[in-house]
Amino acid sequence: MKMKDSEKLILLMLSEIYENLEIDSSEVNPGFIKSAIFTDNTWGITWEYSMILSEETPVEVKDVVDILDMWDFIEESYQNLSNKEKIELKNKSEVWGEKPKFDGFDGNNESKYKSIADFLINDLNRFQIFKGRYLNSHTRTIERYKRMFLTFDHMRKGLVSRLLSVNQLVEILERQNYHK
Repeated sequence: MKMKDSEKLILLMLSEIYENLEIDSSEVNPGFIKSAIFTDNTWGITWEYSMILSEETPVEVKDVVDILDMWDFIEESYQNLSNKEKIELKNKSEVWGEKPKFDGFDGNNESKYKSIADFLINDLNRFQIFKGRYLNSHTRTIERYKRMFLTFDHMRKGLVSRLLSVNQLVEILERQNYHK
């Protein structure tokens, strides 16, 4: 949701009034509205109140949702591997195959992506597998995550179950390397 500064101020003031008067409502959450405005994730207001609002989701939000979804698949698949399969994964993907885990985005250079991920997880309660994690990778990740997602997205169409095989995990994880 694109808002002018004056609209943000009005919503913040209304949220403050709502909270100070202790208005009990299941319709509107003033704390959520304030969080969306203060973190510059106003697109989340449209997501939360989609029954009354509609606006196209920003590209960066779509990218983060795709990346979080992919990592959810990767981590769940890894957790369901047998010990033998975990060893096989580590041997086939020495750099990335030992306990593959979503590390987040670079807080300095990818702060918009990090903010979107934090908002999705903490304010919209999506991708709860990542809740409580420190999601600042301290290194740029977006380009390698996008490469990984291209491979994952192609595979996903043919997945019979939610779990990825060892070879599929290797193929996705190895896309993090720049030379591949």
